[in-house]
Amino acid sequence: MNPQFKKGVLELVVLESVRKRDMYGYELVEEVSKVIDVNEGTIYPLLKRMTNERYFETYLRESTEGPPRKYYHLTAAGVLYRDSLEKDWNEFQERVCTFLREHAD
Repeated sequence: MNPQFKKGVLELVVLESVRKRDMYGYELVEEVSKVIDVNEGTIYPLLKRMTNERYFETYLRESTEGPPRKYYHLTAAGVLYRDSLEKDWNEFQERVCTFLREHAD
């Protein structure tokens, strides 16, 4: 997939994943990777920035497989931002699809 396409929808996919249920970082990498090929080096800085922007709250939860895990929870601001991104994405992809249909040979 084109890296610019990926960059454009990554935040939306991350927000949508956490909207469904709270997740810890590596779990989120696995979930997002079902749609977009990403790695931890891409997701963790994004999570940090979006937490600083107050789209996520974090908390620790004990793990049976090692140290406690940091979970991400979508805030009300995060829900509003996700909704805004989804609206923008739908408008954008519809315009592109319409353009491509109109210019098809």
